[in-house]
Amino acid sequence: MNQILVTKKLYITPELKRKKKLYKFEFFLSVFLVCVLLSAYIYAEYDRNKSEQVSQDILANLDIPTEDTTLAKNNVLVVVLDEEQQQNGGVVQEQSPKANKRVVQKTEKGYQYETIATVTIPKINVTYPVIDGPTDSTEETEDLLKISPTKFWGPEPNEVGNFCIVGHNYRNTRFFSKVPTLVEGDIVEITDLSGKTIQYKIYTKYQVDPTDVNCTSQLTNGKKEITLITCTDDSKYRVVVKAKEVK
Repeated sequence: MNQILVTKKLYITPELKRKKKLYKFEFFLSVFLVCVLLSAYIYAEYDRNKSEQVSQDILANLDIPTEDTTLAKNNVLVVVLDEEQQQNGGVVQEQSPKANKRVVQKTEKGYQYETIATVTIPKINVTYPVIDGPTDSTEETEDLLKISPTKFWGPEPNEVGNFCIVGHNYRNTRFFSKVPTLVEGDIVEITDLSGKTIQYKIYTKYQVDPTDVNCTSQLTNGKKEITLITCTDDSKYRVVVKAKEVK
């Protein structure tokens, strides 16, 4: 039996042309958006790595005496006798332990800052310098936070009062990203520029609105406390971790 093959003719209508152009536009737009998002992610990751490196460089170059070498901690007076004085019974020279000088540095945007302490959280295996700027302006603080955890409010490190530190949550292992995982009983260590390290035990953790700064209160009843502040993973709230000196 003979079979007649009939091929239907495809008519390219104006509507079909319009749809093809629309599909093509949407395809190229999708590719473009993917490239933009990928580039933004790569740049953000590069920026985070750069910030981490700057922070670790500050830490590596920070000349803080250890508790084994600092004499200031035990109020030891250094007595120096040169050879001539030892032989002739000359006048004894007394020298106080050398204080660690703060070094003023600048960010890429020109904001000044000093390193005032280090914060160590053994449970999440992080150690960072704590930096502080002279003006405490919003712009200054935002720029400093890109470098390292920053003093937000309170006294000098390891002094009576509530020493408040704020740090970014990058949702990875950097800066204060793992601070929200801390629980009551965990330890935070603050080492000041004299080399003195004090351990603080966490006694509470909670979330607040970004505008709520009650956690910075200095009413500590004459005790030494610290407060760690960072964002939740969705950046809608602030995680507040408070700790008291371990005696």
